[in-house]
Amino acid sequence: MIQIWGRGNSGNVIKVLWCLQELALLFDHEEVGGKFGKNREAWFLELNPNGLVPVIRDEDDYVVWESNAIVRYLAAKYGAGQLWPDDVRDRADADRWMDWPSQVQPHMTTLNVSLVRTPPESRDPEKIGKARQEAADIWSVLDKHLVRRDFVAGQQFTMGDIAIGNLAYRWFNLGIDRPNMPGLEAWYQRLAARPAFQAQVMKALA
Repeated sequence: MIQIWGRGNSGNVIKVLWCLQELALLFDHEEVGGKFGKNREAWFLELNPNGLVPVIRDEDDYVVWESNAIVRYLAAKYGAGQLWPDDVRDRADADRWMDWPSQVQPHMTTLNVSLVRTPPESRDPEKIGKARQEAADIWSVLDKHLVRRDFVAGQQFTMGDIAIGNLAYRWFNLGIDRPNMPGLEAWYQRLAARPAFQAQVMKALA
């Protein structure tokens, strides 16, 4: 059984939990980090000297940290031909979209902190408006890409979709005004129909 450590409301941990369930892998999840602590304890630093989550330990005791590295590892080992495309160009297409979220992540973090973790009376409308517009501009790139594709790397669901899906869930559920993006919206609905996405991603925002 695979062991995963990390707080369940972390976007990076959610990404890995979603991947594990898509692959129908048995796993044991221990809450670590944030209010749960333990990530600076000696035993955890032996697993990841950075003290960050998520971390997994595979059945053969091999340890992997960094969420995208974990998703790539799991996809390659357990999802060849599925999450990990066989064709090298299809795989590169999925792989590049795994790194794309770094562009929109800062603006989504601003929106999440402002709208979920900050009391209404303390919110900064100008800051929220700027983050919303900058996020929308970046999401529009993916929207155009998805007009003729079911998923980010083509017609097949891959690791590339997993890297972005949790941020898309926040984008569509933060209660903000969003421009019409038919490609992005149709793709999101495909994700939302997946049982693993429903179980691991579609939770209360935190």
